[in-house]
Amino acid sequence: MAIARRGPTKPWQLVLLLILAVASWALKQQKSPPAAGKAERPSTVERPSTVERTSTVERTSTHGYEVISGCRWHDDSHNDGDSFYASLPDGRVEQFRLYYVDAPESQFRTYGGGATNRERIHEQAQEMGLTDDQAVEIGQRAKALTHDLLSRGTFTLYTRWDDPFGDKRYHVFVTPPDGGPFLEETLVREGLVRIHTKGADLPDGTPVKERLRQLRELEKEAKKAKRGAWGK
Repeated sequence: MAIARRGPTKPWQLVLLLILAVASWALKQQKSPPAAGKAERPSTVERPSTVERTSTVERTSTHGYEVISGCRWHDDSHNDGDSFYASLPDGRVEQFRLYYVDAPESQFRTYGGGATNRERIHEQAQEMGLTDDQAVEIGQRAKALTHDLLSRGTFTLYTRWDDPFGDKRYHVFVTPPDGGPFLEETLVREGLVRIHTKGADLPDGTPVKERLRQLRELEKEAKKAKRGAWGK
């Protein structure tokens, strides 16, 4: 019996076989689970829909000052006409001093080691044209006015937490509970302080030079009306 022999494989048949083999391999890969330890990457990355606000927005809008509302007067033996302790809404108690003004000492003090504040009182008195006793009296009036204005309710502080003397007394602008002008302005108007200490741009952007001009004008008015120290 004669055996039929196959003819030679044609090129197009080889190509067809190769295509079928590749297709079969691809189908198996789709059905196989990913190898252990390799996770598929998500096609999209979820992003938060909102951006969390920070205190930088508030600080920028107030020319670098932190605005602290709801502060309360904190009684302390070191409170004075130009410096005081305040209870903050977060429970902290901090000591602050006013920009621009210096009130005379409100009493003669003797410190540990025998040091006193008499030399400072004398310097304050000379600049304001007072005797030492008169300077202390003016200091007591400044202290009483500061206490009266700030102890009526909650007030607002504007501070950059600068502590130039390293004594943790932070410079501040203060708006009293009644919403009146900044406290240093009222003290100058009443003739109870000298314009003597560090100045700063106001929270509304008013520059130091302009603020000094305003306070000098108020001081002139106090002298003309003989208010406070200028009535002595």
